[in-house]
Amino acid sequence: MRIATWNVNSITARLPRLLAWLESSGTDVLCLQEAKLAEAQFPFDQLRELGYEAAVHATGRWNGVAVLSRVGLEDVVKGLPGDPGYDGAPEPRAISATCGGVRVWSVYVPNGREVDHPHYAYKLQWFEALKAAVAGDAAGSRPFAILGDYNVAPTDDDVYDVAAFEGLTHVTPAERAALASLREAASRTWSRVP
Repeated sequence: MRIATWNVNSITARLPRLLAWLESSGTDVLCLQEAKLAEAQFPFDQLRELGYEAAVHATGRWNGVAVLSRVGLEDVVKGLPGDPGYDGAPEPRAISATCGGVRVWSVYVPNGREVDHPHYAYKLQWFEALKAAVAGDAAGSRPFAILGDYNVAPTDDDVYDVAAFEGLTHVTPAERAALASLREAASRTWSRVP
């Protein structure tokens, strides 16, 4: 099974490229982030013509995630159980579905904005909620994948100039630790799968 992820940064702006890429890539499951449209505006019909079902969690603002599949789409869960929300409201940043026997998560981790900003604290809380949700979801006997835009550079080698990121988000020890903790929880759970 071929699974891919794409921060599409507006499906409306990228729809011709998205459709052409799906036709040529042989992708079975595609996770999208930054849909930037409401669910009612999602191009379900155009995707169906190419053989894809779609599960969407979007409100039409900056966020929005989706899972596209041509190998089945079952057990869809919109949102993140335990989502801490920002400014009192959960954002459409996670969706999960079972596609051809594989549990797939499409996630768009909060940016964090600035280290001292409340959005940064929200990002770290969101990572904890994602880790808990994934650990619970992955405890079954099916394979799973967590794909998306994590808004974290795991190591200094993942940025073009680490000095340019001094004191900024995406490279802080707390963000990197949150990503590593998610990876560790997922791999610990996966190692128990028969």
